[in-house]
Amino acid sequence: MMPPMTADIVVQDREELIFLLCEAAEFEHAVMCTYLYAMWSLKRAEGEGVTSDELAAIDRWRAQFRQVAREEMLHLALVNNILASLGAAPHLWKPEFPVRPGHFPADVVMRLSPFSGAALDHFLYIERPETDHIADGAGFDHANRYQRAARPDLLSPTPQDYASQGHLYHGIERGLARLVEQWGEDKVFVGHDQAQVCGAEFGLPGLFKVSDLKSAYRALEEIVTQGEGAPAHSETSHYARFAQVKREYVQLKEARPAFEPARPAAENPTLSDAPRPDLTRITNPTAAKTVDLGNAIYALMMRVLAQVFSPAPLPNELRAGLAVGSTELMYLLQMVGEAATMLAAGDGKTTAGVTFSLPRSAGQLVQSCAGQILSERTRELGQAAAALEREVPLGGVGARLAALASRFDDLHDRFEAHISLSVDQTARVKAPPRASEAPADARGDPNVASTKDITVRFNTKRCIHSRHCVLEAPSVFRANTPGAWIHPEAASVEHLVRVAHNCPSGAITYDRHDGGPQEAPPEANVVRVRENGPYAVAADIAMSGDTMTRATLCRCGQSKNKPFCDNSHIKAGFRATGEPDKIESDPLEFRAGTLSIDSLPDGPLQVMGNVEICAGTGRTVARAQNARLCRCGGSSTKPFCDGTHARIGFKS
Repeated sequence: MMPPMTADIVVQDREELIFLLCEAAEFEHAVMCTYLYAMWSLKRAEGEGVTSDELAAIDRWRAQFRQVAREEMLHLALVNNILASLGAAPHLWKPEFPVRPGHFPADVVMRLSPFSGAALDHFLYIERPETDHIADGAGFDHANRYQRAARPDLLSPTPQDYASQGHLYHGIERGLARLVEQWGEDKVFVGHDQAQVCGAEFGLPGLFKVSDLKSAYRALEEIVTQGEGAPAHSETSHYARFAQVKREYVQLKEARPAFEPARPAAENPTLSDAPRPDLTRITNPTAAKTVDLGNAIYALMMRVLAQVFSPAPLPNELRAGLAVGSTELMYLLQMVGEAATMLAAGDGKTTAGVTFSLPRSAGQLVQSCAGQILSERTRELGQAAAALEREVPLGGVGARLAALASRFDDLHDRFEAHISLSVDQTARVKAPPRASEAPADARGDPNVASTKDITVRFNTKRCIHSRHCVLEAPSVFRANTPGAWIHPEAASVEHLVRVAHNCPSGAITYDRHDGGPQEAPPEANVVRVRENGPYAVAADIAMSGDTMTRATLCRCGQSKNKPFCDNSHIKAGFRATGEPDKIESDPLEFRAGTLSIDSLPDGPLQVMGNVEICAGTGRTVARAQNARLCRCGGSSTKPFCDGTHARIGFKS
């Protein structure tokens, strides 16, 4: 239970509670955008006027901002889970920047500013613990003070003042407790959990579903503690992270007063022609097109998120597929957002920046045609990005949008045509074993051998020399023998099948001709993280247009046979634990089904489908339906991607 507040936030009924939660969602959404804007303004190379030591510090700050932004996304998701638990729809809208006075309390200023000492002070002020009194950053204030007084005399909910995020969330907590006392828990938490998201859709540690007062308290405490680090100090809180960045920034400024870690991105950029002294117009045509593309990707991302948070029950794989799409759009938005800060705004002083404009039309689509409409819009943006890339280096955003459009088409074809007839019905039907491939003509191929009962195949490009074959069936697999070296006649069919199943890379496969069962996908999809080595996958895998049940995939970044492991990790001296920390995640309703694995260009492995990610010892690390696994070898959050591939220039 959280400590009591000295000033009350009035919550008289469910309507007022929903109103406050919607404001909390807008707060988390808006502040996340301000952090992203500052992060994207940070310089990337020594050629931008910084030393190698200064650039190393900037890279550390970027990592801190990225983590804070991820956690703000977590907070937005948790707030929406609470809304859904109360029976309300998700709230993903936010006001335009700069946020007009009165929308938030007078002490809360939301505007887009590049990274600076004043911006850091402002971020510290936003994330300050509830009991701390510190000054806001220079220039971050409203000219006129105002008060949003509670109006308990009105039936309609009204805005209320709060001194900090903690103050707001404590008020929401007390409001929940009051409603439960008045109506009972079963009548307050009436929303179904299928309208909520968890680790299955988004690989965000700390994301869970809300079903009662206890889990609602837990969600609110997660948000406050992760932001403020209070009531107990936390070195990983947003406040502590920004304080550490500020200390380093001050030290580097004292050592070299000319040090400027950020590009001069515009304050409150706009594409509007309306003259306003608090806005910076983007008049450079190329910069304007880049900002417009970034805004359009952002609006599309929010529309996809609205589908992910659909209040209607959806097939799990459809919801996870949409979540994958929103995550990909977030990555593409970052690429365009950073590119914009390198283009002149047109005023001769500043560079451009994405404005995070959210049109009135952003919101949920009719689910039976959502995939089709999302694909249509994504393809439009892909074509625009491809044309813009003739002028602006965007890193292949156009091609990635085109690929995403095809994924949305696939989701529409697979699920939406029959959405009214089945919700998860197909997922409950156990898929039949995959039909065996037609026997290949093995004449002259030393890696294929047959008897009347079985054909055994060996794929040299997949082998990682785990040696199950030569140790468990040395009379069959006679390594280093010229010519024919596989002799299936030397063992029983059942023994050959066992040896094949023990081959983690899937290099050994078979076709039975004796009427026995062909290899079937496992009943639970598993990715095992090998100590200092690859990912060992056992699942109904769909990858690069092929299907398989076993594979070992590179995670060191050095393989010459990507995405498969080729043992390069040994020569490279790759070191990464096979026992990563556990991430709290809900049990999967279904543990089998197709596991789609996409190798994102110069990026991570995108895994979509029911899967348990396990340590080498078998301990569960996370359960998910959507995860991005590091394959550059550099992530600080292995086995999960943290964006390091972009910084180190990983090429796949």
